[in-house]
Amino acid sequence: MKKKIFLKACLMLLALMIAVACGNNTQTPAHQGSDDPESVLKSSSKQTKTKKARKTRKKKSIMIPHSAGSPYEVLLVAAEDDFHNGLVDTLYSILSDDVRGVLQSEPMFKVSRITQNNFSKTLRLCRNVVMIKIDPSMYSKCKFKYSRDVYAAPQIIMTIQAPSALKCKNFIKANSKAITEFFTRAELNRQIDQLTDDYQPHIYEQVMQMFGCELFAPGELNKVTTGRDFVWARGERFIRKVEQSLNIVVYSYPYRDTRTFTEEYFVRKRDSVMKANVPGPHDGQYMMTTKGTLFLSDETVHGKYAQVVRGLWNIRNYDMGGSFVSVSRVDEKYQRVIVAEGFLYYPNHAKRDYLRKLEAALYTLRLPDELDSGTFKYSLDDVIITPDE
Repeated sequence: MKKKIFLKACLMLLALMIAVACGNNTQTPAHQGSDDPESVLKSSSKQTKTKKARKTRKKKSIMIPHSAGSPYEVLLVAAEDDFHNGLVDTLYSILSDDVRGVLQSEPMFKVSRITQNNFSKTLRLCRNVVMIKIDPSMYSKCKFKYSRDVYAAPQIIMTIQAPSALKCKNFIKANSKAITEFFTRAELNRQIDQLTDDYQPHIYEQVMQMFGCELFAPGELNKVTTGRDFVWARGERFIRKVEQSLNIVVYSYPYRDTRTFTEEYFVRKRDSVMKANVPGPHDGQYMMTTKGTLFLSDETVHGKYAQVVRGLWNIRNYDMGGSFVSVSRVDEKYQRVIVAEGFLYYPNHAKRDYLRKLEAALYTLRLPDELDSGTFKYSLDDVIITPDE
């Protein structure tokens, strides 16, 4: 009896050992799948896709929205008290002052004003923002700083810090030109970026062929006329039977000396070139510079001197005129002056944005010895803000 029980127990133990052994043989070792090339490929591909998806999500998470508003719009943000002590009004009047070289009154910027408490997430998307911060415990003197693309892109936020409202007001008055020039440059740079991506190739080719220079003109300028050392590009349309046109001309003449860049010389040379190349509708009519309307300034473009002139033009013996902006530069390689000018005819319409668009195109002009240099940009750091001593 005992032998039977012992034998039965042995058989059961043997059966159990066989079952365990068979079970182990049917299972795949944990490391075996990784030794299969196809499995490795699938696993690697899956990990790569996961990493790419993670990177994509990360990029999307750090992307900021496109800024809101139109060119030359500025949002002014200040404390409630600054709306009552005259500080906000001072800055508002500076930013909304008239554009030079335009016959009708038109502000340099369209300005909106809000208190700091109302600077919501939506308003933070504005393309140009000025923030006034008055705090005697934090600031011992007036200071100017700026940041790019904080809440949106493209975006510029200018911050004016001061220990008191009175000092801030005086600081703003002393630097009024620099403040307006700062935002003007920011907008011009944005338009230059757009022009270098989307320009009129036919005009580019004509300017390159005649002058060996590069210029990116707006796409809507689709007509070209050439003369002796002269290229005229224009775009025309009719609204309610009234003609409207945008124009860019490029011409050159020999460089003599620095006396070339006087107002008298500029007018004489410009009028002679326009008389020969930009006629009026009838014989004896041609474009002229309107006397007493010019604003001349000495600028730096590509690190070199440039004469910038703003003013009005008219057609001799004909009721027609408009605004223009001209940039004259010395081509040292060929000892000549290259002039790029934008002028428009937009009766009974706002002209600022169109004139600025033409001006941006003028600054894309690169002379023969500059063709290998980077695209022109105004440096915002070149705008000098005088510190409060």
